[in-house]
Amino acid sequence: MQSVRRTRSYPEQPEHARPRTRFRTAALAAGALVVLLAVGGCGASDSGGTGTSASDEKAAVAQGEDSGAKAAAGPARSDAAGSGAAGETDGKAVDKSTTAATHVIRTTVMSIEVKSVPKAVAAARSTAEGSGGLVESESTERVDDVHDASHLVLRVPEDRYEEVLRRLTGTGKLLSRTSEAKDVTDRVVDVESRIATQRASVDRVRALMAKAERLSDVVALEGQLSSRQADLESLLAQRASLADRTSLATITLDLNEPDTSGAEEDDDPGFRDAVTGGWDAFVTTLRWIAMAIGATAPFLAALSLLLVVWRLVARRRRVPASGAGSPVPPAVAAGPDERGGAGTTPAP
Repeated sequence: MQSVRRTRSYPEQPEHARPRTRFRTAALAAGALVVLLAVGGCGASDSGGTGTSASDEKAAVAQGEDSGAKAAAGPARSDAAGSGAAGETDGKAVDKSTTAATHVIRTTVMSIEVKSVPKAVAAARSTAEGSGGLVESESTERVDDVHDASHLVLRVPEDRYEEVLRRLTGTGKLLSRTSEAKDVTDRVVDVESRIATQRASVDRVRALMAKAERLSDVVALEGQLSSRQADLESLLAQRASLADRTSLATITLDLNEPDTSGAEEDDDPGFRDAVTGGWDAFVTTLRWIAMAIGATAPFLAALSLLLVVWRLVARRRRVPASGAGSPVPPAVAAGPDERGGAGTTPAP
C-alpha cells in the first residue's frame, strides 16, 4: 500500500495585512523591553538599599565589634542602622543645647592678715555657707605661743563668686590675691557628645545580644558590652567633675595674724640687760656642770669601788707578815754599867 501524505494548505494573506502583523510584533517586543527595564530598575534599587544598610552595618562594626558581632549582625541590620541614626540625632541635639552656655572654671588664691584668726575663720565659714557654698577643707596651726594661722578651701556658687571675694577681702588686710578663669566649654560639649555616642553603641550591642543565637557570639558581645559600659562610666565621671568645678568656684584662703614680737628696742644694753645676761650665763654654767657631773658619775662610782677593794686586799696582806717574824734572841748579861749603879773599877 502506498502511504498517502496529506498536506494542509493555508490561504495566503493579502499583502495589505502584512504591515499589521509586523506592527503587532514590534509592539510586543517593545512591551517586553519595558518590562525588563522596569524589573532591572527595581532590582538595582533593592540592591542599592541593601548596600546602604550594609555600609551602615560596617560602620557600626568598625566601632569595635569582633567577628561574633559580625555574625550576629546579619539579622539586625535595619535595627543597627536605626540606632546609629538615633545616636547621631542625639549628638546633634546635645551640641545645640550645650553650645548655648559657657562653662568656666574659676579659682582664686588669697592671703589676708587679720587681728584674730578664729574670728576670721568663723566669718569666712559663715560667708561661704550663706552664699550656698561650703567649706571643703580647713586647717589651723599655732605658729608660736601667741599667733595662729589658718588655711581654708571654700567652694561657692559661680554667680556669688565676686560677692564672696569682696566680703572676704573686707575681713582684714589683703596681702596677696591670684585669680584664674579657664573656659572648658569645648571640653564639656565633647564629653556630652561622646556620652551620647557611647550610649547608642551600648544599646546596639545589647540589641545584637538579644538576637544572637550562637554561644560564641554571645560571649564576644558580652566582652564588647563590658568594655563600652566602662568607657561610658568614665565619661559620666568626667562630666560630673566638670559640672562640679564649673558650678562651684574654688577659693583658697590663708589667714595670718600680724607679728607683734618685732617691736623696736634700745640697741644699747643697760643694767637690766647685764643682770639678765649674767643670770643666764650663771644658770647655763650650772647646767653644764650638772651635766658633766651626771656624765662622769658612773665612772667615779666604779673607780671608788675599785679603790675600796684594793685597800682591803692590801690590809689583809700586811697583817700576816707582821705576826710571823723571827724569835727574839736571849738576853745578854748586862755589864756593870747596864745594871744601874756606878761600878767600882777593879784594882789593877
